[in-house]
Amino acid sequence: MKRRGLMTAVAGVTLWPRGAREQQAPMPMIGFLCGASANAWAPLVTAFSQGLSEIGYNVGKNVALEFQWADYHYERLPGLAADLVHSQTVVIVATGGPPAIRAAMAATQTIPIVFTIGADPVRQDFVASLGRPGGNATGVTMFTAQLITKRLQLLHELLPGAVSVAALLNPHNSAAQSFTEDLQTAASLLGLKMQILMASSARELDAAFETLRERRIGGLLLITDPFFDNRRAQHIALSASKAIATIYAWREDTIAGCMISYSTSIGDLYRQAGVYAGKILKGARPADLPVEEESSW
Repeated sequence: MKRRGLMTAVAGVTLWPRGAREQQAPMPMIGFLCGASANAWAPLVTAFSQGLSEIGYNVGKNVALEFQWADYHYERLPGLAADLVHSQTVVIVATGGPPAIRAAMAATQTIPIVFTIGADPVRQDFVASLGRPGGNATGVTMFTAQLITKRLQLLHELLPGAVSVAALLNPHNSAAQSFTEDLQTAASLLGLKMQILMASSARELDAAFETLRERRIGGLLLITDPFFDNRRAQHIALSASKAIATIYAWREDTIAGCMISYSTSIGDLYRQAGVYAGKILKGARPADLPVEEESSW
């Protein structure tokens, strides 16, 4: 079933007299397409709204948001993106993983798209270059390769005697191949052997950590993905019960009980996406807005 929601100026707008409705100036609508769930992304929507307000747009007053949530069922994204196009949204925000960006770009080549992404958008063919995106999409990205290298360095410092470590990825993430290449390169520079494990379900998560225990691999990098964000409690508990030193991406993971994390501020990532969406509402073209690169903590 499709998950969607619409934020408007007044929840009871349908009860207004017809004449009053006709006198109201129509608010521009931003479509929010996400591969994750509404509950998991609520703080990030707040950060996005803060970015919008910095540029002069307040949700419910002079701009509306329509949400389409895939709830981690990425196969739903093309249909959800098409719904946003048909809803006459003036900007689409694509987030919660590369599949959402790909679905939005397949649905429209004219409506501006603002994305958030952990992978390199150039390697993913979302933009021509970071400085000059060149199409109808721009957004905010993290220094993924550098972050992976730094996480691996930190893990190596925690486990100086380890000769082999592992990384856990979601195979359905379209950036999995580029992540794997970055991991192998970083491991080689440190003289480590890198083993790649995959998981995209609760059962596969259990199996992956059991494999780590059986192979006596004490160090693990968990690669960012909305699925892993949604299963945070499970993989943190598995790391503890299997005595596997795991380094995570987000500060939220550390707050939830993991040992260590290192990354950019995901809240700042979404706040900047809100700023970009506001700039586009004011007339800026995505092709002229360089992809913003978030620095690490």
